[in-house]
Amino acid sequence: MKIDRLAVWINTIGWPSSELVALARRLEGLGYCTLWINDGMGSDPMVLAARILAGTETLKVALGVANIYSRDPTMMVGAQYGLNEQWGGRFLLGMGISHPFIVEDMRGHTYDKPVATMRAYLEAMARMDYAGPMPAQKPLTVIAALGPKMLELARDCADGAHPFSTTPAHTAMAREILGPGKLLLVEQKVMLETDPDIARAAGRGLVSGLAGIPNYRRSFLRMGFTEADLANGGSDRAADALLAWGDIDAIRKRIEEHLAAEADQVAIQVVPKSGARMSAEDEKVLELLAP
Repeated sequence: MKIDRLAVWINTIGWPSSELVALARRLEGLGYCTLWINDGMGSDPMVLAARILAGTETLKVALGVANIYSRDPTMMVGAQYGLNEQWGGRFLLGMGISHPFIVEDMRGHTYDKPVATMRAYLEAMARMDYAGPMPAQKPLTVIAALGPKMLELARDCADGAHPFSTTPAHTAMAREILGPGKLLLVEQKVMLETDPDIARAAGRGLVSGLAGIPNYRRSFLRMGFTEADLANGGSDRAADALLAWGDIDAIRKRIEEHLAAEADQVAIQVVPKSGARMSAEDEKVLELLAP
């Protein structure tokens, strides 16, 4: 699978599949080669991936990320290999250990030690004797990794890492741990907005929301933010770090900073200016950044 430098990441919750396929076709027409979709409480992401793959010609679909508590290793391998065999190696699997409030409160499972749980899951996948038709090439697997120990696991037991809501400095740290030859596929939130008050209000909202989730809060603190940056709705400093905003050149600069820090790919997530889904105005940034 060829990994392109620029991709698109979209929160699929609330999107009818027909509209997602239409978006995927527009992205394909703009020259994008990879669309990242997420795993939430809506349509099964494997089903959604199949729908998008069926509706496009060359676009790759990456899953960022499959909750490992939602399916056992046998089912994960079955979906990963089946999608790649059926659609010519166009599916990239990202997996993550999710969060306690999702795993326990929403899904009714017991959340265990993240690194040990992910290690055991990857080892179980590696042991599986897949009996279906084989894809032409072994499919790729990356894992959601923010802290050093999970990044080390991504280096040792997977094809790489998919960090979410991080900075170029984090990208440089992740590459140092992963070393050469492992994929580093990062997500970056963007907003085409030159008004600092509007952009920073959106950025502070993102910081505040994510800081309420322990895994992300720990990640922010490791990246050098303080409790003061995360309190009272989030600071402008944290907002500016999490959200790349301004004109198109300012957004391009942030993308280039990740690539200079040796990311293999930057998946841009457009933050809507209003509502939960991108409008035509929000989507304009994808046209302006298109390969």
